[in-house]
Amino acid sequence: MPLLDQIQKDMVAAMKAKDEARLSAIRMVKSALQKFQIDSMKPLDEAAEMQVLTTIAKQRRESMEMFRANGRAELADKEAAELALVEGYLPAAPSDEEIDSAIAAAIAETGITDKSKMGLVMNAAKAKLAGKRVDGKALSEKVRAKLG
Repeated sequence: MPLLDQIQKDMVAAMKAKDEARLSAIRMVKSALQKFQIDSMKPLDEAAEMQVLTTIAKQRRESMEMFRANGRAELADKEAAELALVEGYLPAAPSDEEIDSAIAAAIAETGITDKSKMGLVMNAAKAKLAGKRVDGKALSEKVRAKLG
């Protein structure tokens, strides 16, 4: 089922349940996807949907950190709830073991042991983890530690 259709069904369910917080978050996701579709002037494919959802999730994480740092726990909790909803539409995140094995395979494949060429290892590791939700910042830290 296309993601926009799933979001529409979830939106109707949230309306029937009178769950205003969930409805607001679903509407935000739907509008972001539709905006991307209109801006690009072509139908959404799975890669574009994941790109939009990943961007939304990253924005929610950053907002959550900012609110917590400034003592706004109620706003941080709202962002956390929206983040949980968005992550429900994203593919599963790889486990630490999967990430470690992908990094090890990427290092072995590229033969790179120097931090200055870390980007090549990152690209190879991302290719090994294709189809999964990978946090680039966390992956970068792990690659830096392995090459370090």
